[in-house]
Order: sequence, then structure tokens, then C-alpha cells
Amino acid sequence: MTIAVYCSAKNNIPEEYKSLGCELGAWIAEQGHKLLYGGATGGLMTEVSNAAREKGGEVIGVVPQRIINSGRKADNCTELIEVANMAERKQRMREIADVFVCLPGSYGTLDEMMDVIASGTVGEHKKHIYIVNHKGFYAPLVEQIALMKDLGFIPAEESYRPRVVDTLGELFTALAN
Repeated sequence: MTIAVYCSAKNNIPEEYKSLGCELGAWIAEQGHKLLYGGATGGLMTEVSNAAREKGGEVIGVVPQRIINSGRKADNCTELIEVANMAERKQRMREIADVFVCLPGSYGTLDEMMDVIASGTVGEHKKHIYIVNHKGFYAPLVEQIALMKDLGFIPAEESYRPRVVDTLGELFTALAN
């Protein structure tokens, strides 16, 4: 299974989040899955990809030209796909991935997450997306989704919806099934 991971590329984040990335990357490799990620250096992106490679895993990076030009292209990928821009990166990752996992992150992570959710909502794919709500990181987003549902902006019976898990253990169980 090819698991796309969306996550922070920032280095100045708490160590517990970096550990989360390491644990996920190691698990992906140990289970014989492939890691698909944004192909850049920094933060959780480095942690998850390094951990997967250290365990002998296959790591596919999809990196936009702007990141390459800034000198932040990862050098630990078994396959690196260079694309023109972020829009192409999101499209290629949606095509390649079998499932999506969102770790804590910032604007880019939210953008990629919402892109997968929106494209799934309109029927472009039926691939699962998991949001790892580590220590309530995504609790405000989960509340916003509930509000949108309560007000009718999201149908009561969604045809496609993200699955929220609170721990990596829950995620691993869900992915194993």
C-alpha cells in the first residue's frame, strides 16, 4: 500500500511531534508499505522519511520546482518526482496514493488535507483519509466540521468523509483493516 503523509515541514516544533513522524515512518516501512510525501526537507517531513528509509522502506517524494530551487529537496527518497508547482504535486500525490494520513502541520498540510477531502466529496476518488488528532491538535477543525454538518453545509450522510483518530495506534489498526 502506498501511504501519502501530509505533515509539517517546520523544524521549530515540539519534539513529541517529531517522534510521531518517526514512529509513523518506521511503521510504514516495517509493514512493507511505501511512504509518499512532499519530497522536501524539514520538520515532520524529514522525520517520517528518514525513519522509513532507516527501516529499509521505499520513500517516494513529489517535490515542486520552487522547493528544489530553494535547496530544500530531500535526498533520502528511493524515487523523486519533480513537478512544476504545488497544484501538480497535490494531483500527483492523489493519483499515486492508496490512502492519506494527515499529521499535524500548517497551511500546506491543511491545503493538502482539504484538497483530498474536497476531491473525494465530488467523487474523484474513494481513497480513505485519516486525520491524526494527536493531543487534540485538530480538535478545532473537528468542531468546525461538526458545525458545518449541524448547519447543513455538509450533508448528514456524507458520501466521503475524513476519519479522525487520536493516536497512531488507532491509525495502525485502521490501516491494517
